[in-house]
Amino acid sequence: MARIETKSLTKQFGGLVAVKNVSFSLSSGEILGIIGPNGAGKTTFINLISGIYYPTSGSVFLDGRDISTMPAHERARRGIARTYQLIHPMESLDVLENVMIGFIFAAGKSLPEARKSAESLCAEIGLSQLHRSVSQLTMLETKKMEIAHALANGPTILFLDEVMAGLNSDETKAMIGLVQRLAKERNLAVGVVEHVMGVIRELTHRVIVLEAGELIAEGPYEEVSKNPRVIEAYLGGAA
Repeated sequence: MARIETKSLTKQFGGLVAVKNVSFSLSSGEILGIIGPNGAGKTTFINLISGIYYPTSGSVFLDGRDISTMPAHERARRGIARTYQLIHPMESLDVLENVMIGFIFAAGKSLPEARKSAESLCAEIGLSQLHRSVSQLTMLETKKMEIAHALANGPTILFLDEVMAGLNSDETKAMIGLVQRLAKERNLAVGVVEHVMGVIRELTHRVIVLEAGELIAEGPYEEVSKNPRVIEAYLGGAA
């Protein structure tokens, strides 16, 4: 069972404290919602866990090992993956070739191995017509391709940064089902940054709430959504 946790994690940029003393944990099979208003530090928090940033103070632990100063590529090799808010596919490559990139560079596979693995992964997540240009993809398909990149290295821990953004209601429902299935079938620990509270309510087992870089609440959505501080900070006065 994989487990990621932080203890008093803090990141300061000059005079700005983007993440302040955040302690949390996430284990295999669990889907955790990470919510908070714009500028709350959600993406910075993921960047600290994935190794994009190193903490100013505090620690990140993977399966009990301190990885706070471990480079991002080493963390990826040890099972931590994430998606990004802004997706930049290779426009000159087709869908299959874009997915193959992850297997070549992240997993170190040969071209034939990468092709076979990419075809299998695309079938698993519901991507078809793999020789299309990426410009022909729907928003949902583009998001699936981004998830495929993250899954190429066979992670045990996956962070999804606003993967529902831009999807319509039917696409959102499909994405919720995909994330739930992947978490169960692959026994993933999944952290989801999301602004749509209906998605958080339906998708997650537990929620943490950040405000100005601080963790102000955690627990099941139904409990957190009634927290007066959360209502004031984020939910606009409505639970």
